[in-house]
Amino acid sequence: MQPSPNYSQEHSMTGDTAIAKILKAEGLDWFSCFPNHSLIDACAKEGLRPILCRQERTGVNIADGFSRIKNGNTIGVFIMQTGPGAENAFGGVAQAYADSVPVLLLPGGPPRSRQGMGLSFESVENYRGITKWVSNISSAARVPEMMSRAFSLLKQGKPGPVMLEIPSDVSTEEFPDDAFDYTPVEPFKCGASPEDVRELITALLRAECPVISAGQGVLYAEATDALIEFAELTNIPVMTTLAGKSAFPETHPLSLGTGAVSCSLMVARFMQKTDFFFGIGTSMTSGFKVPVPKGVTLAQSIISLEDVNREHRIDYGAMGDADVVLQQMIEEAKRQLGEWGREDTKEVSAEISRLKQEWTGEWSSHFQSDEVPMSPYRVFNEIAGVVDNANTIITHDS
Repeated sequence: MQPSPNYSQEHSMTGDTAIAKILKAEGLDWFSCFPNHSLIDACAKEGLRPILCRQERTGVNIADGFSRIKNGNTIGVFIMQTGPGAENAFGGVAQAYADSVPVLLLPGGPPRSRQGMGLSFESVENYRGITKWVSNISSAARVPEMMSRAFSLLKQGKPGPVMLEIPSDVSTEEFPDDAFDYTPVEPFKCGASPEDVRELITALLRAECPVISAGQGVLYAEATDALIEFAELTNIPVMTTLAGKSAFPETHPLSLGTGAVSCSLMVARFMQKTDFFFGIGTSMTSGFKVPVPKGVTLAQSIISLEDVNREHRIDYGAMGDADVVLQQMIEEAKRQLGEWGREDTKEVSAEISRLKQEWTGEWSSHFQSDEVPMSPYRVFNEIAGVVDNANTIITHDS
């Protein structure tokens, strides 16, 4: 391997500095980390605030949660050391991959002359199965190119974690300032075929008891407003998947709540009688989903074509970004129904309201229980009464 050119320090930057500048350009102002990695100091010098964790999986989880809250508009980043640092992050990355969460992972790596010798945990080889893309940066001059590729994959298509290993000699290698050229990645959105949309809407409007299932893709597309408009226009009830919870407000008259292994009474009753099940922004494959009834007409809209027909053979599809597709569906529904949509002639909202009252009535004794030790249901009920529900996230130990 040829020695790196000796650029004047006044007109050059290191690989670490280039990465830090790119993270800042991409809108990051903090990152989670576990030492030791020279990139941590380089990022701090660029004004990025490090949040130090006591264990690598926790650091990945922090970045994961941030990406979810930001709907992938700003990406959570975790920086860790080579070898055991990358190894200890494995569980957190596997979770992000299973939940389709965009996280950027930047582990250190052995110097280029020592790679492939099996001296420590091999990040690139071991992470192929649980990342959307994994590679290493072969030279400091390639930092802008590789980071651009990473952020393109993080911001487009099906979300998932991306890893770029940084060999220790690439971190410190210098390259000319004028060779640094980086523009933040802007995501591109795609819509569905107009014919696919027309066929789906025609069948959906003919159904006697259709149900919409909104998944995490609605959140990442920030398509809640469009989903509300479409549901109101067509008077179709909406449930959410576990990952898609909050994609449709549960205070809305057409909300059935969340459907998973356990579900609301509203979901259970409507799923018993539905004849048309439409999943948007969901792969309909998770083990934590409500069972899809046999014999019903199935439709799906999702951005990732690899998730089409995975577990259930669909009858209709309109593939693309959830917000773009919903706007197309609204336009087509108005064309078929008229500008104001259709009235609630089947009293769908009234039935949902009645079921919700029945369901909450069944559980009210648990919410008000004075038993000792205190029931967790009572705890949840008390917390819900004092926090700002629209701006509060509560989670538990799993």
